[in-house]
Amino acid sequence: MQIQLHDTVNVDQQLVIAGWQEHYQQMSPGCFRGTVVHMELNGIDVYEERMNTRIEQHFHAPADSLVFSFDTRDGSLYLLNEDTQNTWVTPENYNEVGVVIGPQYLKQLNTLNLSQLDGLFLTPLVSQQSQVFGRWLSRTLQQLAVTHSSIPEEGLAQQLIDDCLYILDCPSHTPDRASQKHLAHDRHLVQRVFDLVMASPQEHFNVLQLANGVGVSVRQLQQSFTSFTGVSPSQWQRLRRLNFARRDLLRMKPGDTSVAEVAMRCHSAPGPILQAYRNLFGEL
Repeated sequence: MQIQLHDTVNVDQQLVIAGWQEHYQQMSPGCFRGTVVHMELNGIDVYEERMNTRIEQHFHAPADSLVFSFDTRDGSLYLLNEDTQNTWVTPENYNEVGVVIGPQYLKQLNTLNLSQLDGLFLTPLVSQQSQVFGRWLSRTLQQLAVTHSSIPEEGLAQQLIDDCLYILDCPSHTPDRASQKHLAHDRHLVQRVFDLVMASPQEHFNVLQLANGVGVSVRQLQQSFTSFTGVSPSQWQRLRRLNFARRDLLRMKPGDTSVAEVAMRCHSAPGPILQAYRNLFGEL
């Protein structure tokens, strides 16, 4: 059993767990602080992630895996598999724990007919059991990370799998079909916008270009995007450009680049970007 604790002061330092494809951007003002606890159990990965500011979180789940992800705010369980990808914005003080079942154990679950889980992926499943388990797993990881207690690896791995499958079998509250359909539509639209922007990261898209690029009206883009992420498409792009500017500044040695040069790459005048940068990151 291996367990690591990472205290982070930069969103990119959160990306320490192998197998995930991820991009993070800071989306609310403040000096970022985060924590990642990662435990490897011979075919099972267990993790906890804490972040104090709002974060745009894009992820693609690991290949050949089944992930049980628990949002400890409300105890929601989210199922993910290797086809699952999502782009969303976390709330402030976000706390998530998860169990990643890898290929070794996943083969043993074939008798459960995993195709029956279709329709449940990325759907919030809330039950008393998911709330209790999420809190217990968080406490357990924190204790193990601090004390390095010795626990039988095989027994703990099997216990986690059994607990996750038990929670999945418990009655849970889920959004009604209309809400699920609306959520899926908004998620898909946001993902298309993300893909469009990532394909040309140096381009600046106005809201009309974004709407045309994903084939919807400006009104529909604004409503769906704001409903799903909590920020407008224009605000989202401004915040992303500030994150790119910060990465540029952090990569450079003092004197290698100027605020004016960074501002030009962000399609902004030095004065406004300086103030926006200070407001978002509390530095410069």
